[in-house]
Parts: sequence; structure tokens; C-alpha cells
Amino acid sequence: MSDVEIPEDHPRYASLLTRHRIEEGVEKGITSRQGLIAQGRGEAFDYLLGERTIDSADAAERAAAAQLLLADHPVLSVNGNVAALVPGEIVALAEAVDADLEVNLFNRTEERMRAIVDHLEEHGAENVKGLTGDGEIPGLEHARGTVDADGIGAADVVLVPLEDGDRAEALAEMGKTEIVVDLNPGSRSPQTAAIPIIDNIIRAVPNVTEHARDLADATDEELRAIVDDFDADEALADAERVMREGEFGGAAPENAEAPSPDAPLADE
Repeated sequence: MSDVEIPEDHPRYASLLTRHRIEEGVEKGITSRQGLIAQGRGEAFDYLLGERTIDSADAAERAAAAQLLLADHPVLSVNGNVAALVPGEIVALAEAVDADLEVNLFNRTEERMRAIVDHLEEHGAENVKGLTGDGEIPGLEHARGTVDADGIGAADVVLVPLEDGDRAEALAEMGKTEIVVDLNPGSRSPQTAAIPIIDNIIRAVPNVTEHARDLADATDEELRAIVDDFDADEALADAERVMREGEFGGAAPENAEAPSPDAPLADE
């Protein structure tokens, strides 16, 4: 565990624990310093949500599970913050929906790529993609457009948690069906997504996995009905409404989910 002790009864326990995971991700070379800023921005929106999974987000997570199960070649994109916050959880999701994992970074270096791949493998992942980098996302300059040709390049459905808007738009233009996890309903990433999940990544990934396991025996027709019934615009509007009408408070609500106190931090 971290050498920083966080009392479990602290009203900001979940928030403080995730902050330390990001900090330790930076120390390990997994997360960029810009990731610290991104975490703070997302945390502000989560505070407005009441630090809980709202009903429309849960519906999106169920639709995401159905869409991933329907996919011919699903790929889960992993960046530094995802690797630091939910490494074991993203591996579990990949197993539940038979998806590839691919490391895809805005601030790409071979050292960071290798560190994240190694970190995911320490949490049970196999055959993590991203190191080959023999494909490109059209319209994106810089290394952020580099992907594996047989990974994201060939995927029909891509989960892109915590992504930037340019890349989300470019992937959509490639004809990919995108599932985006983002706490800001007004940002381009969820606005572009077929299935926007407005939820904290630490809740969203386990929730999608749970839904996928529940739907494992569903027929394609049943899965397609779940996807077709989901309305992305309504989900975005509902999240914005909750944020605008919510009440501020000093502590997370009783139904807010926190990481387990025994869960490993990013550098374990």
C-alpha cells in the first residue's frame, strides 16, 4: 500500500485514494503529469454528480456491455490514467467481453508504452497491443494517432475511456462504434460517442463488466434490443440535468462506491 494512510471514515476517502493512485502512476512512469490535471478536472464533475452512478449512466453501461458482446473485434483503449486507476478491472472487462487491450497515449514514448503494458500484464493481461504501432488514425498528426493495425485499426467497437476529443472524432470518422467514459457530458468525446458513459472510471469499468457477465447468455437479438433502446442524447441531457440540479455536500452519498481499502494502488 501507499505510505500515505487514508482513514476509511474520511468523507473524501474515495477521492483521496484515487488521487494517490494517479500520483503513484506518475512515479512509476505510467501516468503523465498532465494526467494529474485531467484527474482533477474529472473529479470536479464527479462531485457535481454526487459521486455516484446515476440511472442513465447505468443504462449506458448496460448498453456498452451489450455492444461489446455483439462486436466482431472489440478493443479497449488504455491510457495512463486508466492503467493507474483500474488496471485489474480493465483486464477483467476484456476477459468478460473477449476484447483486446491496446495502450494508446497522447504523450507517447516507448518507455511509457512498455511500462503500461508491463503493468497490465502484472494484473493478468495477455497479448496487450500498442507496442507495434504499425497503423494510423487518419487526420491525426503526432504520435497520438499511432495504433496497432490489427488492434484499434481493425476494431469495429472501441471503448475509449478518458480520451481527447480529436481522437474520439477521428475514430468515429473511421466508422468505429465508440463507447466513451467521460465525466463531462459537454466534451467532444461523449458528444461523439454512440454510447457515452457519464461516470467515474472506477465505477464505470466494473459496472460494464458486471452487466457483461449478466448478459453472457443473451441472444444477439436481445443484445441488439438493449443497444437500440439506449438514447445517447437523453443520457447526456440527464447527466447535465443532474449536475445542474444537484446539491453540494462535504461527503459522498451513502450509495457512492469507493475502491476497496485492500485494493492495490498503482505501483503494487
